[in-house]
Amino acid sequence: MPASLNKVLIIGNLGADPEMSYTANGTARTRLSVAVNRSYTTGEGERREETEWFHVVAWNKLGETVAQYLSKGRRVYIEGRLQTRQYDDKDGQRWYFTEVIARDVQFLDNGQQAAPAGEEAA
Repeated sequence: MPASLNKVLIIGNLGADPEMSYTANGTARTRLSVAVNRSYTTGEGERREETEWFHVVAWNKLGETVAQYLSKGRRVYIEGRLQTRQYDDKDGQRWYFTEVIARDVQFLDNGQQAAPAGEEAA
C-alpha cells in the first residue's frame, strides 16, 4: 500500500463550456465546471437530490483536447488529484480554492472516444 494517496474520480456533466487559455510560457490550461448529482432518502422517507460542483483544470494536450471536444451539458469521467491553492485579495483577505487537476478525461456521451491522458502540471 502506498504511503499516501491523492486520487479523485468523478462522473458528471459540464455546467458550462470549457475555458481554455495559455500561460505566459505557452502551456495550455483548460478550466471545467462539473456537476455531480447525488440522490438520497431522508429518515422520513422523502427522496432528495443534491448537486456538488467541482472545479477541474486540464493541462497541456489534455486541456487542448477537452476544450476542442467538450461543451456544456456533456457527460464526463474525470480522474485526477485534489490541489488547494491560496491567494490574498486586494483587501488582504486570504482565500483558499480547491480544484481537481485532471490526469485523464473520458467522454461518456454522444459516441465520443476517450481523450488521451495528458500531462499534469507540477
